[in-house]
Amino acid sequence: MRAWQYPRTSPGGGLESHLTLNHAAPLPPNAQHLGPTDILVKVAAAALNPADYKVPELPIIGRLVVGVPASPGMDFVGEVVAAGSRLKKDGGQGKGDEQEEEMLEGQMVFGRLDGPSKFGTLGEYIVVSRKGCVRVPDGVMANDAACIATAALTAYQSLAPYVRPGARVFVNGGSGGTGVFAVQIAKVLGCTVVVTCSGANEELCRALGADETVDYTKGGVVRVLEGMRRFDHVVDNVGAPKELYWECHRFMTEKAQFVQVGGEVSWGALGEMVQRFLWPGFLGGGKRPFRFLGLKTEAGELKILVEWVKEGKLKVVIDEVFEWDNDGPIKAFQKLKTGRARGKIVVEGPK
Repeated sequence: MRAWQYPRTSPGGGLESHLTLNHAAPLPPNAQHLGPTDILVKVAAAALNPADYKVPELPIIGRLVVGVPASPGMDFVGEVVAAGSRLKKDGGQGKGDEQEEEMLEGQMVFGRLDGPSKFGTLGEYIVVSRKGCVRVPDGVMANDAACIATAALTAYQSLAPYVRPGARVFVNGGSGGTGVFAVQIAKVLGCTVVVTCSGANEELCRALGADETVDYTKGGVVRVLEGMRRFDHVVDNVGAPKELYWECHRFMTEKAQFVQVGGEVSWGALGEMVQRFLWPGFLGGGKRPFRFLGLKTEAGELKILVEWVKEGKLKVVIDEVFEWDNDGPIKAFQKLKTGRARGKIVVEGPK
């Protein structure tokens, strides 16, 4: 198959500096012998996420976790080529003796791999588990479907378990790939939403439903939040400014929780995370419960989200679509790494 691959991520600029198109890449090792609930998919488009480069670029750990040569990418939309025995008509029972949903050859599906791997979605074919693969409903555009899985699921899981209608929610980073979904999902759940964004993205965030915006480029975000009515929940998609968590008791209600989603991937950031978990508030640590979101791939939640897209409750915001050829994936990662994308970045599959 054809696949964009990198043999290493350093030296010289990171993963995108080493991406090349391999016209004779091997198929995923289980493509010929699918597990009972596995699906072989021909990728039509892939949406990029920061984890697609942050994990592989971790010194030593990245190589151990992912391996090389590798194709980056977790999110996809594509066409079913083959399905495991439990996903075929009369193909057996799933958990709890329930019949697994049938997956038909030629059906359009979307979803995500569980994490960065050697056989990511910038390869022509992928093998995905049933829990990470859902049918694309009629009326949902393919590129839109490609953008849902990681970003929208992250936003959903950072909000839905914690908030109730009428809650006040603060989203740090409202215009990025996850933020644009978080704003809208919070509104669907009946919340009042305040977000940070640049002045240039204020109109976008308000169009998505934000009730108020804070221009982070002017500094003093904590001070501005202190002047507002207290928040019942905080989602941090950025990881900055660092004092946001340490000072969050100044703008959060007593029972509110602080959920970290995004941030820098480094040893220093890991140390900061450990401090947040272990340093007790009475000794000067954080004074609100801290949660780091460990994303769980759930087909049922993916179905909810894609139905919201179909119904118009969620709008997929795509910053730019890159083509498969002419170094499109390289340019896509370069754009992603600027941290200035408004919404999602998509790479369409080979024609």
